[in-house]
Amino acid sequence: MARGLFTKKAISTLLKESQDKGQGLKRTLGALNLTTMGIGAIIGAGIFVLAGPAAAEFSGPAIVLSLIIVGILCSLVALCYAEFSALIPISGSAYSYAYATMGELVAWIIGWGLTLEYLISSCTVAVGWSGYFVSLMNDCGITIPQALSNAPFTYDPAFGWGPSGSLFNLPALVIVGLIGLMIAVGMKTAAKINDIMVVIKLSIIVLFIACGIAFINVENWKPFIPDNTGFFGQFGWSGILRGAGVVFFAFIGFDAVSTLAQEARNPQRDMPKGMLSSLWISVVAYVLVALVLTGIVSYTQLNVPDPIAVAINAMGPGFIWLRYVLKIAILAGLASVCLVMLMGQTRIFYTMANDGLLPPLFGKVSKKTGTPLFTTLVVILIGMLVAALFPVVILAQLVNMGTLFIFAIVCFGVLVLRYTQPLLHRPFKTPLLPWIPLAGTLACLVLMLALPGVTWVQFAAWTLFGCWVYFVYGQKHSRVRNGSKGK
Repeated sequence: MARGLFTKKAISTLLKESQDKGQGLKRTLGALNLTTMGIGAIIGAGIFVLAGPAAAEFSGPAIVLSLIIVGILCSLVALCYAEFSALIPISGSAYSYAYATMGELVAWIIGWGLTLEYLISSCTVAVGWSGYFVSLMNDCGITIPQALSNAPFTYDPAFGWGPSGSLFNLPALVIVGLIGLMIAVGMKTAAKINDIMVVIKLSIIVLFIACGIAFINVENWKPFIPDNTGFFGQFGWSGILRGAGVVFFAFIGFDAVSTLAQEARNPQRDMPKGMLSSLWISVVAYVLVALVLTGIVSYTQLNVPDPIAVAINAMGPGFIWLRYVLKIAILAGLASVCLVMLMGQTRIFYTMANDGLLPPLFGKVSKKTGTPLFTTLVVILIGMLVAALFPVVILAQLVNMGTLFIFAIVCFGVLVLRYTQPLLHRPFKTPLLPWIPLAGTLACLVLMLALPGVTWVQFAAWTLFGCWVYFVYGQKHSRVRNGSKGK
């Protein structure tokens, strides 16, 4: 039984699947498309929302250092992802990598965990999109009732779940549905729409930096690292680390590029370029915005949902127009995050179904659109339901836990495969082996240990439920265990 649970999938089998041109996904994406997809997934709520409160509560102006720390961690992980995505250019991402290195049960747990990262985080972002949409409509004189713009449930750590008095979050439901339609129509259309949204949000970032530089007061950067208050995480170096834990959510998404490997025209060359370029462009954008933001106003004023709007107000009445442009750009930015994350989720289910671990319908590709329509429909319906009914922002720490776990497995998997199959042709190699994979693995584990105990309980419950699904259905229908594809 144990040997069956840890049966590995041969690299040769994965490569053959990636080259299947009969039933496979259409290869329409180049390096630029992959880069913009990555930027679309990364730059969103983090740069427009999270950096301000993290600076106000934990890091002060040194939020810049928090961002750099997370950027370095994600760079270590991205280098490992780049090796795998070039070696195994298939849409399964970390799920497929684990299948090749650590066996089927670990692969299933990874695939199940990816649902936390992609589906749940996209719903969280959709709720954020709803908040900004309602605010923009109010600016335009259009009021959307709270009963139709908030979840019907609230959550309080002390008292648990309770009714909010609202019916459902209509804008969040609608944006998930519209994005699902884009994904269903075809990858080329979705990629073009994402490119437009990425251009919009990068343009507003450049505009904010260009306008804001003249209003920077260097006194707002003093002290750059505020003194610790006597409690861990409240300023000082521990505050920088706590701030890094908060803004980590802002970097989730660069790995979603790896789910598009089977739709890349030249994955061995373009996947590493797209993944690493999108991450580093986003890190530079985050750091520059954080510097300008904390330079215009004191970090003590940034514990608000719209910190950049606070900075624009401080620039004077002549820049009020920028506030409207900003909200439109934020809507585009958050929508592009939802698009890439939901797309990644459909590709994970598609790959798991092709391995027999999910019902065959999840693995069927429409001949007309070249997309997994049934899978897209199921994912979008679940996403619409979750986004409309739950304040999923409380699940952010659970998303972080699942993502860090997956990142650790990917980094460790590079080491495993290098030593077990050293002769494989690797179009891209993670440099400084074994130090970069080891550093990435350990850094992820350290951040996991820093998360609250209740998050560990939630993650354990989610994983155990996933294992139940695997033992009830997956192991009985696994093509690798029941056929000749294992090694």
